[in-house]
Order: sequence, then structure tokens, then C-alpha cells
Amino acid sequence: MSIIPEDSSKLPFPTIDRIADHVYPTDEWFNVPPNIISAVPKKLHLQRDHPLDITRRIIESRFPSPEYDTTSYNSLFPVVSTQQNFDSLGFPLDHLGRSRTDTYYVNRDTVLRTHTSAHQVDVFRENRGCDGFLVSADVYRRDAIDRSHYPAFHQMEGVRLWDRLKISSGEGSLAEAVSRRVSTLPRHDERLIHVEDPTPTIDAATNPLQTAHHSPEEVEAVSAHLKRTLEGVVLEIFARARDASFLTATANAVSSHEQDAQQPLQVRWVPAYFPFTSPSWELEVLWEGDWLELLGCGVVKQELLLQAGVPSKLGWAFGLGLERIAMLLFSIPDIRLFWSSDARFLGQFAGLSEGVSLSSRSAVSSSTSTSSSSQGKQTGGIPVKLPRYVSFSKHPACYKDVAFWLPSSPSSPSSVSSQAPSASRSPSSSSPSTATPHLDPTHQAQSHSEPHPTPDPQAPHHRPPSTAPAFHVNDMMELVRSTAESENVEDVTLVDRFVHPRSGRTSLCYRVNYRRLDRTLTNDEANSLHERVRRRLILDFGVELR
Repeated sequence: MSIIPEDSSKLPFPTIDRIADHVYPTDEWFNVPPNIISAVPKKLHLQRDHPLDITRRIIESRFPSPEYDTTSYNSLFPVVSTQQNFDSLGFPLDHLGRSRTDTYYVNRDTVLRTHTSAHQVDVFRENRGCDGFLVSADVYRRDAIDRSHYPAFHQMEGVRLWDRLKISSGEGSLAEAVSRRVSTLPRHDERLIHVEDPTPTIDAATNPLQTAHHSPEEVEAVSAHLKRTLEGVVLEIFARARDASFLTATANAVSSHEQDAQQPLQVRWVPAYFPFTSPSWELEVLWEGDWLELLGCGVVKQELLLQAGVPSKLGWAFGLGLERIAMLLFSIPDIRLFWSSDARFLGQFAGLSEGVSLSSRSAVSSSTSTSSSSQGKQTGGIPVKLPRYVSFSKHPACYKDVAFWLPSSPSSPSSVSSQAPSASRSPSSSSPSTATPHLDPTHQAQSHSEPHPTPDPQAPHHRPPSTAPAFHVNDMMELVRSTAESENVEDVTLVDRFVHPRSGRTSLCYRVNYRRLDRTLTNDEANSLHERVRRRLILDFGVELR
């Protein structure tokens, strides 16, 4: 167990920093800690038999070649310009997602991508001739510490485009050509899936048509293709998840699992807002009694295609979080497990990557009959069953509290910007106004619900780092991660906030749950880690410990 030196926070920012095999100049904007730099080369979504690789392959199996390119864009390097990550997608200069409290900056003009959409305009511009493509990649955000959030995670983005210039006269209009394509997509068996879609495709107030670029008929056709395609993806995912749930049910619970498997999967389309699609939706799934936001999607904003130099094209895009899907598929309880190299974890998924990409579970007409009558069998020699994760250990939690007064400042008596408890928001929560927008709705809670400091509209990004920062909840999360290391901490929550009635000073108390996944942390080890956290709070933020 290595610990970053206690005085590392006081070292000047590096003038040159190496990220994987790339070297970058840095400046006062640099805020990428060593644990994040070390995550960049790992590419978990491409490691054979890793749960994220298996999940990626399952989804890719629903996007056949040559219509979709599923291989060209899975290794794009995560360091991108602010122009790619923000400007190309229409983020305003004062958008919260540009804040250094939310985003890892290499330098003033360079960041670790916060979403796969950072590559969208570039891929449009390449115009390789494929009608559709998928992008899978690692993305980075300063975020909460809990079992569902990690500062490095993985997203998948998909796009399908049509070109007005390539529609022949015999095919009629683009809307007619797309509608004919929709009629060739597999229809869903109503015994397997029930879809609720009560709202109109276009709503002038909440889900508007891009009137300068698209006709209502085009959007209706493109949206129908989008929804039919993604419903098939969701059915594929949850058919497999139901199989995994059934196969691990105890003898006493088999009948209830079998009864649940006989019910059609309940999904619903919910109107949504994303800055680079319109109209837009989220797809929710009823799973184990709760509605889960699974993905976001919509008709691509034409400004992105104009920017890419392909004005004659239009189409749809979607985005989802691979960790969220994998946690559902395999019943993995803690997001830190994805970063584990423990053979007791990885060995549970050995040999699955190849099989899942070569067969389609949802093609089976009845998941129930397959689960009950052919348990453990294969289809065409290819395994289609997925295991549920079996916990190999459960080590005790070790809770430590740290309470402190925030320093006073002339501008703010409490020097506090956002004090929401990090675990107070569900990982499925979505708030387009307070998070970096991405079509994946499951990671839009990164900025929490309280306002950030008011940005300078003349600055290219949020407030200059030379200004003394207010204490932000993500600062606490990053400090604990970099000091105690992520594998040692399960969650961090705010348990008390007090404002002194006379001095106006703010006191905060955070509870840190020290727990490793591979072994028990001793109380002495937890005390040592916690003392380093306390010292770093004093060094970095000038707090007064209580």
C-alpha cells in the first residue's frame, strides 16, 4: 500500500507531464493527480474477459457490420482540447462542466475528456463512409466517492446517419427511405418487452423540432429507427441479466424468479434535454421494482454536422455508461471492483468475451423457457449465459470522522461553494443544468445540486485557478482519493454542517468509510490514512480541525 507523500500538495505544478506515452506542457490549470494518470493506460473496456469488455461486446452485437463501424473508435486517447470537449458541442463559456472542480485539466486548453462526445465532430468530419459507428472509451470526472461513482469510468456512444445526397430518386424522400429501413428492423415479441411511449415525438416547448434543418416527417422516421434499435439493445441486455438472476437463485426462490422471467420487460421513453440533440429522450427500465435511467439519446443537432462539413447528413445518437450496465448484468455491488486485478474477481468472467459477441440472447423467443429448460446449455456452441458476481470476501468497514472549520475570507465568511453530501444523489439522477451534459444520463450527477461560484463570462473557462478557491465537495473527494488511495475508501459522506450564529464561520464533518475489497484494513492502517487526510486538509485549504 503506497501513500502519496504528505507534502506533495505543496510542490509546484509540473511544467511537463507524461500521460501514458504522451508528454504535455502544463500550467497553473493542471489538477490531474497521479492516481488518475495511472488509470489512463489500462483501457478496461478492451481487456478480454473483463466485465466491461464483455458488456461492450454484448451491446456491439446489436449493431451489425457493415452498417455500423464498431471497431475503429475504441482506442481514442483521452487527452483532448477544450475545443473538442466543450466548444464543439456548444457548451457556453460559463457552463458548470468547465469548472476545475468538475474536470481534470492538463493545462488551460487541454483536459481529460469528460464524455465520449468530445470526439463526435471529429468522427463526423472523417466521413469514412460508414452509416453508423460506436465509440467506447474511458472518461474522467472529479466526482463523489461511493459504491456507484469513480473518477475514471467508461461510456459508449452510438450514431446512425443518413445522407440526403445519397437518396436516389426511386427511393423518394429521406423520410420515406428511413421508414422503409425501420420496417426491416426486427419487431419485438410483446411477450418479452412492453414499451410505453405516450408523448409526441415533437413538442415545441419541451422537445422541439430543429425547424431550420429538419422536416417533421424526417424526425418522425429517424426517431422511430432510433427507438426500435435501442429497444432491441435493452432487450438483449436484460434478457441476459434475467438469465443470470435465474441461474443463481436459491432453491426456495426459483419459482419467484421464474415467475418474474415470464413477465415482459417494462421500458418507457421519457422526454429529456441534451444540448446536442433535439428532440431528446431517456430510456428507463423497470428493474427489481425501480425505474432505472439507462441511456440518453436524440436527433443530432445539425450544427454539429455543419461544423464537421457534412451538412447533407442527419441522424441520431445515444450514450450510456458501461459500468452501470455491467453492474446490472453481473450484480457487481461496488464500482471499485472493475479496477481490481484480483484473480478471485476476474476469474469469474474467464472465457466470456468471445462467446457473448457471437450470439444474441434476445433472439430467443422466450427467455423463460430457455432459462428453465436449457440451463447451462449453449446456442450454436456459443455460451449465452452470464454469471452473477459471487463475493469472495466481505471485510469490515472502518469509519473515521473529520470535522473542521472552514477559513474565513473577505468574499465569503465560510469559503464554501457546494456542500451537498456526496451520496445524497442516486447514480441514476440527472440534472442537465448542473452537470456536464452527455447522452449517458447515469453520470450527470457529477456536479451535485448546489450552485458553483459565479463564473467570469470574459474568461475562457471557469474562475482562474490563481483565485483562492472556495471549498467544494469534489475537493474533499479528490483529497481523500489522492491521499488515502481509492482502493482504501468505500465512501465519503457529509454528516454535519453548522454555521456559527455569531461569527458566520462554517463547520463541516465528513465521515470516511475505509474498506478494501481484497483484505481487512487494520485500525492502525485506517488511523494512519485518516491522519494524512487531516493534514492535507490543513495544508491545502487552511482549515481548523475540531
